Amino acid sequence: MMKVEDLMTKRVVTVGFDDTLETVKDIFEHSGFHHLLVVEDRSLQGVVSDRDLLRALSPFIDSVVETQRDIGTLSRRVHQIMSRKPITLRPDADVTDAIQLLLAHPISCIPIVDGEFHPVGIVSWRDILKVCSELLGVARAADAQAEGHGQ
Repeated sequence: MMKVEDLMTKRVVTVGFDDTLETVKDIFEHSGFHHLLVVEDRSLQGVVSDRDLLRALSPFIDSVVETQRDIGTLSRRVHQIMSRKPITLRPDADVTDAIQLLLAHPISCIPIVDGEFHPVGIVSWRDILKVCSELLGVARAADAQAEGHGQ
């Protein structure tokens, strides 16, 4: 069976409770990530997704009609918009556990933590789809090969 650690993204980007949404916005724009892990005292406290950020920021930011009030939304803090008590798994959990959690809850990622609740990775539905796609590709190639021999 495949373990979560076999497909998790080991590069995680973390922010603290008091980081501003401006910082979060910059990280999302430059990292290509969709989730940031919120860490205090090296321990996982929450998750901020790019969707959380979009919901929290004024839609007029960076537009010609932005006002001081719109810009003010950039100074809000991570703890005001993060999801608390995130659903987590350990690195040795089975990938099927991750799939079941993603299907059962309105979440798009699962932080992977060690025994001290320090984040060591993250698994998103994209990671799982990539593996499924590879497995389906392998299966399809095997089927094609089998058909070739059957003639």
